[in-house]
Amino acid sequence: MAIRVNGVDVLPPDDARVSLLDHLREHLHLTGTKKGCDQGACGACTVLLDGNRVLSCLTLAAQADGSDVRTIEGLAAESGELHALQQAFIEHDGLQCGYCTPGQICSAIAMAQELRRGDPSYVTLDIAAGPPVVTRAEIRERMSGNLCRCGAHNGIVEAIEAMLAETAA
Repeated sequence: MAIRVNGVDVLPPDDARVSLLDHLREHLHLTGTKKGCDQGACGACTVLLDGNRVLSCLTLAAQADGSDVRTIEGLAAESGELHALQQAFIEHDGLQCGYCTPGQICSAIAMAQELRRGDPSYVTLDIAAGPPVVTRAEIRERMSGNLCRCGAHNGIVEAIEAMLAETAA
């Protein structure tokens, strides 16, 4: 089998112990996904696996065999146009150093899908009401696994709000 990474089939590594993060960065040379803590605590390595967010430092590449992996490099359109959230991060100053940005963006894209499905979070007030009302508290809770050491959290939340408003229209 193969792993489909950003629309291209690639072979999994020969060594079953290689993390998805290391496979992406070291074998496939996709360095947009960052190695932060390498323990699953910071979210810098977040990628999309079959549309769901995963911490690639805790996911073995072998676990992605037969799956679709989307990294920050695979979000822009083929024409080069940025994904709506990438553009929103720029417009709302959702980054400073940029180290956490790829993981933040991948996580927020999956978070938007979770919201559309109606998945509740810890702060969802009425889990029987269907899709949660998107509040800043809801966004912050859902993004709490992605840390920004620079303090760009307000810009990140504003960028996510803008993206959600754009996709809802």
